Amino acid sequence: MSKEFVERMMETVVARNPGETEFHQAVREVAESVAVVIDKNPQFAKMKIFERMVEPERQMIFRVPWMNDKNEVQVNRGFRVQFSSAIGPYKGGIRFHPSVYLGIVKFLGFEQIFKNALTTTPIGGGKGGSDFDPKGKSDNEVMRFCQAFMTELFRHVGPDTDVPAGDIGVGGREIGFMFGQYKRLTNSYTGVLTGKGLEWGGSLVRTEATGYGLVYFVTRMLEAKGKSWKGLDVVVSGSGNVAIYAVEKAHQLGARVVAVSDSNGYIVDSKGINIDTVKQIKEVERGRIKEYVQRHPSAKYHEGCADIWSVPCQVALPSATQNEIDEAAARQLVKNGCLAVGEGANMPSTPEAIQVFLDNNVAFGPAKAANAGGVATSALEMCQNSMRLSWTFEEVDARLKLIMNSIYEQCTKAADAYGQKGNLVAGANIAGFLKVAKAMMAQGLV
Repeated sequence: MSKEFVERMMETVVARNPGETEFHQAVREVAESVAVVIDKNPQFAKMKIFERMVEPERQMIFRVPWMNDKNEVQVNRGFRVQFSSAIGPYKGGIRFHPSVYLGIVKFLGFEQIFKNALTTTPIGGGKGGSDFDPKGKSDNEVMRFCQAFMTELFRHVGPDTDVPAGDIGVGGREIGFMFGQYKRLTNSYTGVLTGKGLEWGGSLVRTEATGYGLVYFVTRMLEAKGKSWKGLDVVVSGSGNVAIYAVEKAHQLGARVVAVSDSNGYIVDSKGINIDTVKQIKEVERGRIKEYVQRHPSAKYHEGCADIWSVPCQVALPSATQNEIDEAAARQLVKNGCLAVGEGANMPSTPEAIQVFLDNNVAFGPAKAANAGGVATSALEMCQNSMRLSWTFEEVDARLKLIMNSIYEQCTKAADAYGQKGNLVAGANIAGFLKVAKAMMAQGLV
């Protein structure tokens, strides 16, 4: 029955969403995990719970016309997909990158349903973005684009409706420009966006949250193997917020991060990556990671980022983009003695790679659990905004750690309950699904 359910679901999803391969991949992974749950809970099948989950409640596509610094009109495409409001207002980031199209946004929004459910906070799932590329654009060009983007988006979001955040290509600068435009259009000062500046409603730890949360989650994975971070070599792909703060926290816990990357290539520093240098290059100068070797000549730069997984390590934290670890890369990691993989990016491992890890007893933390610290802290920011309060760094960090521990425990408990002991992929999908499914059952056919 389980296999029949998965194939029937995939036939429908592929037919309704042609060409959206990332979305298909995300749905198949969840379907394969929750089929056993649906077998044991016929009420979910009767009420078509999963069939309703894979269909967004609402999806918007809109044009975004803006003017560049040469007074030339530019036209981009914007998206917002509101997947599920069963347990709270839609919540999920906005991504600005040339690769963005409806299928990417739907894959991210679908994942967000389950990730947000695991955080223990009352938030639903959604995602948005545009094919706009902020790289190489002036601050004024980015501002004009963000204002044009929010001029359409504002009518679909709100603090109790849909609360976007940042993602790839959307940091504090972009959030600020969008918030300013929302405030101007609505004549209201609300917590409609998260990732705001600390001076105007943002939360401490939000910048660090996804990277710190990733390390907190992997800490539990290592503990289950009788290990700690102390003395371990770590490879982290990417050099954005997630990667930078995963490196920082791993160093604080005694590990040595030996490699990081960006979209052009990767650096290897056997002495341990100097995180202050990376922050200066990426956060202040908005430069490329290859500039690191000019300041640390003992480090080596390698063109192209795919081979970063050939660098020997005990822990791998893929934190760049989807499907960056394929089967060959997974086998190389296993061969080099990797003990644990924690996904900092969204779906950075292919299904074949995940199977290699599971087959070889490599502890594997799936994105919807391991990188949920960012959205969890966004929910804490929403809470602070609602109460007009500002918590200390220590308060927020302590809450984040508690949430990541809770997510790990939810995943292990659900996996054990449905005969998948140690499989955190199945555990995350099942635990998230059950929470949303029960809410949907309680609310009727909506």
